[in-house]
Amino acid sequence: MDMAIEKLFFSRNTTSALQVSEARGVILLAAARQKIPVTEYTPNQVKLAVTGSGAADKRQVQDMTARLLRLPEIVRPDDAADGLALALCHMHTRRGRG
Repeated sequence: MDMAIEKLFFSRNTTSALQVSEARGVILLAAARQKIPVTEYTPNQVKLAVTGSGAADKRQVQDMTARLLRLPEIVRPDDAADGLALALCHMHTRRGRG
């Protein structure tokens, strides 16, 4: 078992950035305590793995995620779609490692 997590990028909304950082810290601590390996990906790495372009916009990533998973429509809410795209990126990357 292993885990994928998106690397943080700094935003202008410091309150939101602090909340995400706190949640991320708890997740990383829980993974470490359970000895679960964690791989981090940048947003551009996820976009590249899912769409073939690191410059893809959110809608392109959502559309391609739905296509790759053979879903009838894009996933809502956006956070769930982002999580699926991250999982696809991780699967693609792991497959490339052997």
